[in-house]
Order: sequence, then C-alpha cells, then structure tokens
Amino acid sequence: MRVSLKYKKMGSGPNMVILHGLYGSSDNWLTIGKHLSESYTVYLLNLRNHGDSPNADVHTFETMSEDVAGFFEEQNLDKATVLGHSMGGKVAMHFAADYPDKVSCLIIADIAPKDYTELDRSKSNFHMHQTILELLDELDLSQVESRKEIDKYLATKLDAVGLRQFLLKNIKRTKDGQFKWRLNVPVLKEYLPRIISEVNAEWFEDRKPILRYPVTFIRGLKSKYINDEDIPDIQEIYPEARIIDIPDAGHWLHAEQPKLFLEAVLSCVKPG
Repeated sequence: MRVSLKYKKMGSGPNMVILHGLYGSSDNWLTIGKHLSESYTVYLLNLRNHGDSPNADVHTFETMSEDVAGFFEEQNLDKATVLGHSMGGKVAMHFAADYPDKVSCLIIADIAPKDYTELDRSKSNFHMHQTILELLDELDLSQVESRKEIDKYLATKLDAVGLRQFLLKNIKRTKDGQFKWRLNVPVLKEYLPRIISEVNAEWFEDRKPILRYPVTFIRGLKSKYINDEDIPDIQEIYPEARIIDIPDAGHWLHAEQPKLFLEAVLSCVKPG
C-alpha cells in the first residue's frame, strides 16, 4: 500500500526528483538541491520510514517505488530526472524500470544493481548496517537527556565521527521533551536483508537491456560500493550508461565533493 511522501520543493524549470539513502532524509540534500534549483524544479523526497514521511510495516523496493509513483501522480509530474543515492539509487532504478515513461534521465549515486550480501559477512554492508540498527533499537531514548549521551552510546561500536553525526540528524524531540528517532528502526531492521540484497542483476534479467532513458552512475573513488568489476554488469543492464568518477570521495560523495558532484549531475542532464 502506497504512503504519501513528505518532501521539500525548490526552484523552477524541468523536474528533478532526489531520493536519499538509508538513514537519510531530504535535509541531507538541501545544499545540493539549492544549487540544482537554479535550473530545475527540485523535489527532495523523504522515503517511507524516514524523515517526516509516514511509517509503514513494509519496506521493500517495490513499495518504495510505488510510493514514488504515487508522488508523481500527486504532483502531476509528467517526467522528471530521477537522482538516487545508495538505497535511494536502488529505488530510482526500480522506479525507472517500472515507469520508464516518467523518467527523462536516471542518475545513480554510488550504488550498483547488485546483491551486497555476497561480500564476506565480516566486511559487508549488511554487517555494518546490522550493527547500526541493533544499536539504535537497543537504546532506550526515554533514559537519555542529551544528544551528547546518544553520541557517547553510539561511539561504543561506531568509531567514525562522521557516521555518528549523520545518524544523530535522525533524532528529534517530541512535544513532551523526549527524544525520538525519525526512522522506523524496527521495520528497517526487519527488512535490512532485502534492502542490502534486492534490485540486483537477477532482478533485471527480464528487463535488460534498458535503453529508454539516459543513465549515469556517479561513484566515489574512495568508496567500495561500485568497484571496477561491477561495471560490466552495469553495462549489461544499461548498455549506454556513463560512469563518472569523483576523486577523494567516499560513499557520501555529494557531501564530500559537492562541487564535483554537481558538475557530474549537470553533465548528465545538460550533455556537452
């Protein structure tokens, strides 16, 4: 069942819809969105179980894709460039495959159409996200009085300061002063195996080759999400796909190298 997604809108011109990654929200894309809004009508969506969008008991790429389709209907969007990062990139690929007439350009940021559980479990994305969600699920927010306490708790298993700061953006206070996650942690934890594994080469088997719209993958060269060995699989699904590399950028390439990331996006929607 579709949910009606919350969003931020800015700018004018051709439509561009931006889909954030796991634990993200529209707020993470405000800076990029502001720059793109100089040439485009930009919609920054909050996917289900994230940000201010409704919670739901199901969190699959099929349901998220249908939410995006519902958003297009609600906003009377005929076509749009769809830009997705990480989990949002897989949503974007799923949506574009199901609704090709709605997509003028597909831009995927640092995620590949593959099953990420194929890696060694001790080093995999699954293991990292499982640790994160277990931490969030086990924390009793009713006993917490400050964000500093939450950060100290997260630091027991998460060394990366940047990652902890990113997660802390999902904390808000309720009207009675209690802290609350802006994430549906139990459902994300339940559906984590599917989030990590789905929208892979096998899912595309009956859909390839996809040639209905231009496709660009943008990857951070310090990231391990799109490796050189993934490129042949990407090009088997999207034979005309462009691959753009961003130096000195990891998985959050839009935050780490915003100028280069913007140049890459604009080179896709404004060829030449």
